[in-house]
Amino acid sequence: MRVKRGVAAHKKHQKIRKATRGYSHPNRVSIKRGKQAVTRSLQHATVDRKNRKRTFRQLWNARINAGARLNNTTYSRLIAGLKQANITLDRKILAELAVNEPKVFTQIVKAVSVKSK
Repeated sequence: MRVKRGVAAHKKHQKIRKATRGYSHPNRVSIKRGKQAVTRSLQHATVDRKNRKRTFRQLWNARINAGARLNNTTYSRLIAGLKQANITLDRKILAELAVNEPKVFTQIVKAVSVKSK
């Protein structure tokens, strides 16, 4: 007895069509091109998740450096002082403090400079 695969094929095609919503016309209409576009978009999504982490760390470092320079020190001296003083604040929190709570950030810089001397 032969097996008719129309239902399974239609389900696969619908899955591709749903994933290609918002794509350009050929990628949306053609199943073959749609499958290629979805595969490529998933690859880009994976890479971009990694790049987002890299970009945020760069942003945090720039903000910490700007805050440190306002307090007459540099980023590298501040981070080294934090490690020496055994203060475990991550870069995300330090950047947030540097931007939104400059007085608290200044106190951290002073505490680091006192302990490192």
